[in-house]
Amino acid sequence: MIVWTHRARKLSGRAVGRQAPLLPHEPIDDQHTFRACRPVSVAYELARCAVCGDANAREIASSDDVRAEVEGLWAFHSARLRPHTPPAQLMDRVAFSQHAPLRLVRCRECGLVYRNPVERATELAEAYTDSSPTTERMRALHETQRASYASQAARLAETFGRRGSGIEVGSYVGAFLAAAHERGWQFAGVDVNACANAFTRSLGFRVHDGTLESFDDERRVDVVAIWNCLDQLPDPVATLRAARDRLAPGGMIALRVPNGACYAALRPLLTTRAAPLARGWLAENNLLGFPYRFGFTPSSLGRVLARLGFRVERIVGDVLVPIGDEWTRRWARIEERVAKRVGLLVARAPLNDRIMAPWVEVYARL
Repeated sequence: MIVWTHRARKLSGRAVGRQAPLLPHEPIDDQHTFRACRPVSVAYELARCAVCGDANAREIASSDDVRAEVEGLWAFHSARLRPHTPPAQLMDRVAFSQHAPLRLVRCRECGLVYRNPVERATELAEAYTDSSPTTERMRALHETQRASYASQAARLAETFGRRGSGIEVGSYVGAFLAAAHERGWQFAGVDVNACANAFTRSLGFRVHDGTLESFDDERRVDVVAIWNCLDQLPDPVATLRAARDRLAPGGMIALRVPNGACYAALRPLLTTRAAPLARGWLAENNLLGFPYRFGFTPSSLGRVLARLGFRVERIVGDVLVPIGDEWTRRWARIEERVAKRVGLLVARAPLNDRIMAPWVEVYARL
């Protein structure tokens, strides 16, 4: 096995309006500053396609390409955020749990977008178990995300045909658990972040510390939901297999993932005259800099689900929920709302492989 190590520097607190020469993929501490500490080593290894196992892939973004995207992401949001925005508010805008990829490739066989080389699984576990926003930040995230998850809960009930029991993988601050409960679902959560789980339990929900594979409740459920999480797991196929084993006969898996087909289609435009439009579309939907381990497409996801015994019943193209808040300039909040309303029409259009949908939801029945 070939393993690379990469020296990654932590960011100290800095004004949002300044250009940041470092990659801003760092956790936030309770004092609303980026943790400043000694350099850490990130270990990488060569990867194959997680869907089909093929090693034949073409490069779609080099290390220089990714760095340029991350700098573009900083510039995009720096122009839209108010001066003196606390660094904690950069989380999920320019700062993410995972480091930026060293290189991105796309499988020639099934179309999956993935990192190669990729961070080793131990690096991934540390990134998510150690990331602990403040209680105030988690409460704000819960309220913001709760409204957006209402749509997922409604679509899930419509597609499944009735309400029932379920497990959400990657429940984080419990926003979907709350939205599902309001609509008559009985969901439990599972997440590797013990701090977030403690917060979610304080709201009255049942959450397991760990992974779905280690979940010790043997009861079968009607639905396993994995929203915005499958793309960040070290072995997504193993998690899908564990989800299948948790389902009752006729059960359903509900997934929401960033669309690798959209990123692969728009990334080449970043060096053309259409760059401002492509950069804006990718940045508004958290695809610029690609802070994900995998970029599934509807076809690649359908392929692995069929192999596991699922039948895809519904695919929904979508955009990222609006993230503008009190720290966003007023004109930028309006810009985002308009862009995403128009973008939603494009994302829902029945184009080949939902190629212009930055996010896709897939509902498949066992």
